[in-house]
Amino acid sequence: MFDLFRSRAKAVRIMLGAMLGIIALSMLVYLIPGNGMTTAADSGDQVVAEIGRSAITVGEIQQQLRNRLQNQTLPPDLAATYLPQLVNQAIAERAVAYEAEQLGFLVSDRDLAETLRSIPAANQSPDLYRQTVEQQYGTTVPDFEDNVRVKSYEDDIANIAEEGIIVTPAEVENEYRKLNEKIKLDYIGFDADKLVSTLKATPEEVSAYFARNKNFYKLPATQSIQMIVADQAKVSESIPVTDAQVLSFYNSHLDQYRTPERVHARHILLSSTNKPKDEVAKIQAQAEDLLKQLKGGANFADLAKKFSQDPGSAQKGGDLGWVSRGQMVKNFEDTVFSLKENQLSGVVTTEYGFHIIQVLEKQPPRLRTLDEVKAQIVTNLRNQSVFDRMQDLADQAHAQLVKAPKDAQQIAAKLNLSFVADPVYLPGNPLPALGKDQQVGATLMSLKPGEVSQVMQAGNKLVVLTLIANNPPHPAELSEVEAGVRKAYLSLRANEMVKAESAKAAELLKQNGDINAAAKAVGAEVKSTDFFGRTGAAQGIGSAALLTNAFDKPVGAIIGPLTVTNQTIVAKIVDRQGIDMSKLAQDRDNVVLQLKSRKASDRQLLLQDSILTDLIRRGKVKKHQAVIDRLIAQYRG
Repeated sequence: MFDLFRSRAKAVRIMLGAMLGIIALSMLVYLIPGNGMTTAADSGDQVVAEIGRSAITVGEIQQQLRNRLQNQTLPPDLAATYLPQLVNQAIAERAVAYEAEQLGFLVSDRDLAETLRSIPAANQSPDLYRQTVEQQYGTTVPDFEDNVRVKSYEDDIANIAEEGIIVTPAEVENEYRKLNEKIKLDYIGFDADKLVSTLKATPEEVSAYFARNKNFYKLPATQSIQMIVADQAKVSESIPVTDAQVLSFYNSHLDQYRTPERVHARHILLSSTNKPKDEVAKIQAQAEDLLKQLKGGANFADLAKKFSQDPGSAQKGGDLGWVSRGQMVKNFEDTVFSLKENQLSGVVTTEYGFHIIQVLEKQPPRLRTLDEVKAQIVTNLRNQSVFDRMQDLADQAHAQLVKAPKDAQQIAAKLNLSFVADPVYLPGNPLPALGKDQQVGATLMSLKPGEVSQVMQAGNKLVVLTLIANNPPHPAELSEVEAGVRKAYLSLRANEMVKAESAKAAELLKQNGDINAAAKAVGAEVKSTDFFGRTGAAQGIGSAALLTNAFDKPVGAIIGPLTVTNQTIVAKIVDRQGIDMSKLAQDRDNVVLQLKSRKASDRQLLLQDSILTDLIRRGKVKKHQAVIDRLIAQYRG
């Protein structure tokens, strides 16, 4: 962002030495309470940390979280991990800025103004600038500009980290070899998940496994709930509608059931929009040629798919469906309504380009019959009263439940409503028949056993809920978790079998080097990868990063047993692709840049952590753990 540290002047070298000297004082120390960082619970409810005279507030951390999550919700079980990391990163950034200022580096108001010119609103008016910052960045102008300064100091430190980086020819050659060397494997794969489906477990085996692992099977607190649900669709069907009502509605709404003249058409469009004038004639000539082909018997749909430039209809063979007057531009409309069924137009010119049109069907204006629209009218009439009917039935259900909360099933049957029960509902999970409705879920949490909720709306349903009982957490009985226990037992057996078979295959392979014989001995098959490099993927196995050590082994070397992705493999390196060192010269600059970038990143992290460690040692960083704990608690719920 700012190029303040590029100079090779003596003063910069002295400051660089001072910065790098910090590394000698202390190495990496992470932001863990008790590791030398001052904590203070009484430093103010909203201050997360202090670096010198600068403070990081709860509001800043919350805004950073919102920016990162992009309107998504932080899962409660991740709050205790994610939020401290966010705080630590913010502290590290401010620590770098603090140290840079202490060493005499300065981001002046002029420098700041230059940077802010990249925001268009900042060049127009103060009010527009303020609105843009508040809406797009979710913060105030002073805080935003403070963050810009902090970021500029980070860039300055990055520049410092790059000072003096040297890449030797040997490093370049070694990196080039790593980037370009490729190997090929023969391998035997053992998939425990697939093996599970072939295994069986007796009741005795499942019971014995459960007995050995009973402490791992504990059921959380649940609730026994009952609901009476008024569903719009079901209630609507129960509302009677007479033929007389239908006829009366039809006669009073005839205009709704009149259909205008319409045609079913298709077209081919060759667009001339934004095309140079000298190309328009060529496009028109192409349209004339297509018309000639169509008149000669060519398939309209095939030509439309191949040549039409109308994105809405081309892949449908040019089909526009039914169109009526007022939906199209004038030239197109006049033509389409003048054609007879199955007749082709000439080349029609509109502001969009050149069209060839064919009418497939024509329909004159008409009044739809009562029989055609009767079902629609019945639905309309029912919809006019369904919500009042739903509310009336739900109110009746509520009144009767308050008097007899245990009779929910009988009350629902009498009112022709739905009855839903869940004896082991887990709070926070989707509600049966309702899904994850936050209002209903929150109301349920506030009820006491035996209490009845008010009538609540959940989508297109009204619901009255009764909490029957709160069930405390308890050790599970086998009958409650048998399916999960059986699955875990079979998975254990499958993994044990994979471990034994892969070890056997590896031992046989090491003895005689014959991977086909090893595979046959364990009833497996040999597969082969294509040539792959360190940054690629091994066919059938996964990322080459899982096989990094293989690139340092000779042809014929044995790999594994090794668990990669969802399988365990035993492999043999069967070939190595030679490296064309003659191409190093043309790739040298890119390789050097990659090495410098990697070294700069490593040095920047080391420098940043060392600055932070030194500031902690000097008492310049204070982290208020109690405030952080309260922040975490807010997101854990």
